[in-house]
Amino acid sequence: MSLEFSAQVGVRGFDVSLPVAAGETVAVLGPNGAGKSTLLTVLAGLLRPDSGRAVLGDRVLFDLGTGGRGRWLPPHERGVSMLAQDALLFPHLSALENVAFGPRSRGVPRAEARRRATAWLERVGVSELAARRPAEISGGQAQRVAVARALASEPELLLLDEPLAALDVSAAPAVRRMLRDVLADRTALVVTHDILDAFTLADRVVVLEAGCVVDLGPTRDVLDRPRTRFAAGLAAVNLLIGTVTAAGVVRADIRMPPGEAAPDIRARFLGDLAAGDRAGVCIRPSAVSVSVAHPTDADAAPIHSGPRDPALTHPRAADPEQTMLPVTVTDLEPRGDLVRVRAGDVAADVAPGRVADLDLAPGVHAWFGFAAADAIAYRL
Repeated sequence: MSLEFSAQVGVRGFDVSLPVAAGETVAVLGPNGAGKSTLLTVLAGLLRPDSGRAVLGDRVLFDLGTGGRGRWLPPHERGVSMLAQDALLFPHLSALENVAFGPRSRGVPRAEARRRATAWLERVGVSELAARRPAEISGGQAQRVAVARALASEPELLLLDEPLAALDVSAAPAVRRMLRDVLADRTALVVTHDILDAFTLADRVVVLEAGCVVDLGPTRDVLDRPRTRFAAGLAAVNLLIGTVTAAGVVRADIRMPPGEAAPDIRARFLGDLAAGDRAGVCIRPSAVSVSVAHPTDADAAPIHSGPRDPALTHPRAADPEQTMLPVTVTDLEPRGDLVRVRAGDVAADVAPGRVADLDLAPGVHAWFGFAAADAIAYRL
């Protein structure tokens, strides 16, 4: 079933319009307080907005004018199931009876409800747990049972609120694979903070900030070319925003000391960009070089963190295709066999030995460099 949703909740600063195609899974991303939970609870019928309209297929979930008056369908008549990050199974019921609860509550005869429950337990890979109670199964198994319970009532819309957040790292991958299977061709919204969930489960991504949609599109487009700091952080890329000044050049919106001009970023343009256009520039931290010497020093060359062509590993300031940014290191974060060196909104991934060689620490003034080929500019 397709979904057309628009709602406003004044006290929460929530004003969101969102279309979801039939059979489409949309990942909902955003920082804490962005409005993700408000979106789900309004759709589930647990929160009445001030105004708005939502239609699921040919069923009007609500149609409210100013003041919240109008049509409002109660939760049990909506054909919507919501799965929280905690399984919330009934502790006194077996896994089979937990799953059969949904169909039974909708008037399905006991034998048919159990047949559906058995089929769904098998579909999610835990049919052998049918007779066990929640206290007798693991967290990952309980979440599988919860998914089966949510789907056994044959909802037209499935809402998932951080479905993998409560699972340990050993259980999450298997449950994620199971979700990818059961969500195929099913209309669903998945709230998550995990970029792997978005890439694995979602056809499209919507990014919420301060109760509004700030980005919406195919998953890879949104996360490969982020428009917000939050999405860039999720995708683990640097995002610099600025104004196009010439072909291949974006003047960054970076606060500089008095008397110093904002830096010009040399980048590879995607699409038609003209002088005056607002643009985002995306650079992966692995493509950023680090130096503690001024780039005009003829004897100094930035030290790059990863394996690259030697001609790009030690770029000179005279290289017209190289951007050099003066920065102050704000944080060092171990990342496996690399160290992420942060300087405000920009980061570089550097080998630990290089960090020691450069004596990098918070407060150290340095230079971050990257080639134009590694900086992708696109219209905002």
